[in-house]
Formats: sequence, structure tokens, C-alpha cells
Amino acid sequence: MPRASAAAELFAPDYAAARERFRAAALRAGATLDALPLAARGPRDENLSIDIAWLGARQPRHAVLQVTGVHGVEAFAGSAAQLALLAAPPQLPADGALVLLHVLNPYGMAWLRRANEHNVDLNRNFHLDSGIWTGAPPLYKRLDALLNPASPPARDAFALRLAAAGLRHGVHAVRQAIAHGQHRYPRGLFYGGAELQPGPRLFIDWLQAQLGTAERLFVIDMHTGLGPQGKDTLILEPGVGSASVATLQAALQRPLTGGSAAPAAYTVRGSLGAALPRLLPETRIEFVLQEIGTWPPLRVIGALRDENRWHHYGDGSIDHPAKRCLLEALCPAASAWREAAATLGAGLVQRAAAWQFADARA
Repeated sequence: MPRASAAAELFAPDYAAARERFRAAALRAGATLDALPLAARGPRDENLSIDIAWLGARQPRHAVLQVTGVHGVEAFAGSAAQLALLAAPPQLPADGALVLLHVLNPYGMAWLRRANEHNVDLNRNFHLDSGIWTGAPPLYKRLDALLNPASPPARDAFALRLAAAGLRHGVHAVRQAIAHGQHRYPRGLFYGGAELQPGPRLFIDWLQAQLGTAERLFVIDMHTGLGPQGKDTLILEPGVGSASVATLQAALQRPLTGGSAAPAAYTVRGSLGAALPRLLPETRIEFVLQEIGTWPPLRVIGALRDENRWHHYGDGSIDHPAKRCLLEALCPAASAWREAAATLGAGLVQRAAAWQFADARA
């Protein structure tokens, strides 16, 4: 684990630098590297790829997988945490592996977007059944004009209007309608897409080929934006995992929410966590979504809305206040926050690995 004073230095200025640092750190740690190339390009026409560092057995019985950057711009914190892990990886048994997936949505990180090149929220895109790519929550339909105006970003009292909607319909109902995922408005926020996206498809094929024979897999999906600033919230996926909540809380030294624990802030459809048991039916899976809190929800959703308007109705260039505001909303510049995010992200993987590999070392 890095010293707190050094942790903030792990944050890269952009996607290209983050990828270069990750690859170099993986090689220094003795990891093998996989790269899953995507057709989309970055703002400087750079190529984009999902990069994966693998430490330990290539056909493991027990493995820990950390996924970062499902929501592209959130990957800056995940990338920093992975550099910390590669500098001081956990001890692995002979049949164990630590796998670090660096940025599932590299387009979003490169362009400072939460969504991918098709405006798809990848954590609403992991549908494994045909015929589900339609519809939107009824309340989202009523909020569409407020959430997704067909114009460049401008001051329009959004926060007050959204707060008024919360008073009218209930804050929880509005939050749930927005975040649940929708397949009706392709230019809207939290759009789940009309088909499985290239990044998730590549990831699924890789996952099944490389980890399909593992007996036990602990997956940590790292995000930013939800919860108290500089603190982490650990969320279970309903129906995923066999260990008890008490066991996981003791192992991870953190309270858990969702699943059979206290309800999460909202539920989504098409999430990565929910898809895992069907993707790896022979593997015993534990899954935790880790959120590192940033700013209050109204500020975060306002930044998402402005960037989305700029992307669709401005020229979409990366050098714009809407892009910088979204980066700050999901990766605050304050060194204290960055130190906390890198430390929390790396620390959770270390504790998961200690628990996951305990039996193998005995």
C-alpha cells in the first residue's frame, strides 16, 4: 500500500497516460498482460483497449478480479488503486490469481464521459436475454425533457426543478426512475443500449475463456460518485454470492448494503454483477460493487446532464467546462480525496484476497 502522501500521485492526467502507467507497472510486478482492442478512438485519435494484468496461476482454482472503469470517467480512481496494488500485490497461493481489469470503458475515460461511444451506460448493458432492449421506467418518461434537453448546456435551474420533481413524486422514486436504466432514449442519461456493446462482449468472451474453470472468484467492481465524500460504500448484488453478509463484512472490514443486507440506494437492470452467475455457472462467485463518494447527488447528476448535452448538442470536444465539471464530480482534484480513493480501492482488494486465499494457504 502506498503512503497516503504518495497515493494522489498515482492519478494520471488522461487515459493514454493511465494505460501506459498500468502496463509498465504490470510488467514490473511480473504480471502477464492481455489487451482487448476496441474500434473506437480517443480524442487524439489514439487507439483504445481494455487492458488486463494477471498475477499468479493461469488456471487458478481461486481468483480475485477487480474491474474498473465500467463508467469511463470514473476509471481515474480505479487506475490509481491498481497502480498501488501492482506496487505491493497480495501474497498468492500456488493455485491463486489476482486479475486487474484496467478500464472496461476506455472511450469514456479518454473522452471524459460516463457512457461509451454509443452513449451506453455499460452497467445497464449486461443483458443476457434477447428481447429486453426496450422500455423505460414510467417516471423516467415524464422526466426525459428535464434530464435530456435537446440543446447545449446552459443555466436552466435544473437543480431546483429536479428537487421539485422529488417533492412531487418522492425523492426515492425519482432516484430509482433515473438510475434504473432505460432503453427508449438513445441520447439520454443511463441509456442501456439496443444490443450488447463491444466492450462488454469482449469482456464476456475473455472472462469465460480465462476464468471459466475457476472454482471460486471474488469480483470487485470499483466506481465513484455515490455516498459520503472520501468514504466507500460496498453494495451487494441481489441473488449473487454464497457467503453470508456477516462473513463478508468481517472479511472486508466494512458494512455492506444491498442483497440480503440493507437495501441499496437504488436497483438497476443490466448490471455486470447480476450477469456473472450466468456467465460462469460452474464458479462460486462473490461480488461487491465499491462506490467511493464524491459530491452530493444533485451536483453529480447536473454534471452528467451538462456533459451529455455538450456531447450530443455541442461539438463534443474534450476541452470544455462541462467535461472538466464531470471529471471533478466523479474524480475530485483534492489530494485528500485522491489519497482516500486509491487507498480504499487497493485496500478492499487486499482484504478480499486475504479472505479468498486463506483456505488455499492453510
